[in-house]
Amino acid sequence: MTAVQALPAQRNYTTAVALIAIHVCAVLAFLPVFFSWPAFFVGVALYFITGGIGITLGYHRLLTHRSFRIPRPLEYLVALVGTLALQGGPVWWVATHRKHHAHSDAAGDPHDVHRGWIWAHIEWLYRSNRDRLHPNEVKRWAKDLIADPFYRFLGRNEVTLQIALGLALFLIGGWSWVFWGVFARLALTYHCTWLVNSAAHSSGYQSFRTKDRSMNCWWVALLAYGEGWHNNHHAFPFSARHGLKWYEFDMTWLTIRVLRALRIARNVRIPTHEMMDRLRLPQRGQRAEGSL
Repeated sequence: MTAVQALPAQRNYTTAVALIAIHVCAVLAFLPVFFSWPAFFVGVALYFITGGIGITLGYHRLLTHRSFRIPRPLEYLVALVGTLALQGGPVWWVATHRKHHAHSDAAGDPHDVHRGWIWAHIEWLYRSNRDRLHPNEVKRWAKDLIADPFYRFLGRNEVTLQIALGLALFLIGGWSWVFWGVFARLALTYHCTWLVNSAAHSSGYQSFRTKDRSMNCWWVALLAYGEGWHNNHHAFPFSARHGLKWYEFDMTWLTIRVLRALRIARNVRIPTHEMMDRLRLPQRGQRAEGSL
């Protein structure tokens, strides 16, 4: 047993309390005193910016899998935007996700779906979890990011940056902008991200042979900017494109294509036809057996 495995599996009370508070405030955002259409649209815009650009394009496809490259100043800006999604700093997020890929749906996976849908969706974040990323594992899984002072800065200051965003929203639009631009937006972004871990590992169809329960789930793909084509992703983690069929709509891939056309994105990686043929299942769209 390694030193990491021997560490006690402790509950994360800070995360649990923070998630409860954010969700309570997200519900309060619907009260007439806090609701306004300008505030609602601010929340939607920030949901796209922090979730679609920051997490999906930035944290996931750019920083975790390096499926494409962009100029370093723009990469830093995208990472900053991702930090405002309050899902952890880029070092922690990337290390956790790389660990998930190394142990997907098996011992060592921080959110193994075999422990239940709710576990994979949210409980893994705060309940006792021996497979959750420990501090002494970070260098192993995110050595490239932890060497960069800017990414360490974002990790240390994610809460401060969120408070700064909330203050700016308050000064511009008052409390309604805060409740929709921070709390409602965070709750929505959280669940859309978590659905990739839960729904896209338990329902949908598989196009490629993998050693896990990753699924292509169309409605998760719509909510999470293409991340729901998860079986495709687990078959080819390096790919900047997750929707590999014409009908698998992938908003993030369209964004990357625009960046490539503008000569901003380079070294864009996608699987070849030969790669796909080697892993393709005999029948297109085989469904999972015993979905959770």
